Amino acid sequence: MKTNILKEALEEGQTVFGPFCKMLDPTVVELAALAGFDFVIIDMEHGPYSIETVQQMVRAAEARGITAVVRVTDNSETSILRVLDIGAKCIQVPQISTARDAGKVVKSALFHPKGERGMCRYVRAGEYTAIDKAEHFGSSNKSILTIIHIEGVEGLENLPAILKCDGIDVIFLGPYDLSQSCGVPGQVHHEKVVKRMEEAIVLAKKSGKVVGTFVESVEDAKNWEKIGVQYISFAVDTGIILKAFQEITNGLSGN
Repeated sequence: MKTNILKEALEEGQTVFGPFCKMLDPTVVELAALAGFDFVIIDMEHGPYSIETVQQMVRAAEARGITAVVRVTDNSETSILRVLDIGAKCIQVPQISTARDAGKVVKSALFHPKGERGMCRYVRAGEYTAIDKAEHFGSSNKSILTIIHIEGVEGLENLPAILKCDGIDVIFLGPYDLSQSCGVPGQVHHEKVVKRMEEAIVLAKKSGKVVGTFVESVEDAKNWEKIGVQYISFAVDTGIILKAFQEITNGLSGN
């Protein structure tokens, strides 16, 4: 069974970068890899993906030596199981607010003894039975990377309890939803939002957890990296392409 290169990089203390993807063509995954990103996040929550399309995106990532993280639609056993069965090794689960929510992620994502993930070896994750079942069921827990979104004040207040949940690898702080929860929707640089995030980062790192967040500029990425954020989601494929197009057309029009 192939190792999870993204999980290994984070365990070694490296900082990794990658965009969210909403475009359906696997070409965008290849382009991200060729550009030098470490991962892509296939966004099923806010994107138009079917499970079949996600599987092709995962295949494209593997072919180009980049990691595909899949943000599932919700914290349900079925949503998580289907993504893992098609071969994704990294799941990102939105709207986690309590330790119970976090425990549900672990239960759905990992096999016994840590979880109760549904067992089937006739799937892509098990290489369609080309690998021994003992290898598949025995080593999967080591290779799966679990990432949970803390996106509101409730989640931050429950963070100490969430951090005690064994089996969660990355605490991802969602600045946009957090800004709304703080009463300043969309103002991701507001002092209320930044203060809350900084406090959460300190707490999570003391517990030995990797911290992630979303940024839209190189400056913000560097600033968060300086204070300990390792898993940095850099913008979205659609926005990146639009910005590049606008720079070209503005140049052509002389603006």
